[in-house]
Amino acid sequence: MAWIYLVSAGVLEIVWAFYMKKSAGFTLIVPSTITIVAMSASFILLSIAMRSLPLGTAYTIWTGIGAVGAFVVGVVVLGESLTTMRLIAALLIVAGIVLMKVSSAAA
Repeated sequence: MAWIYLVSAGVLEIVWAFYMKKSAGFTLIVPSTITIVAMSASFILLSIAMRSLPLGTAYTIWTGIGAVGAFVVGVVVLGESLTTMRLIAALLIVAGIVLMKVSSAAA
């Protein structure tokens, strides 16, 4: 169950990052509100996951999901550039996430 909480927290990190971009520096109320709610929910789910997962594993995977997810949303939704170096960087983050999951002793 901790892994479900952790992945959900990571997905919410993508949501709040996207809406933070859309909030125009917290000047627009709806995207700003979505950012704050998604951020709070993400932190709560991360803290629940950390009850049984190691700190390093949980935090690395949470930030990795958010980083790679925000990168994908940026490219697909916002039209940001997809360069070879950016793609390699994202793939290295994914490799780190997989290695953390595989090396974790917690279920």
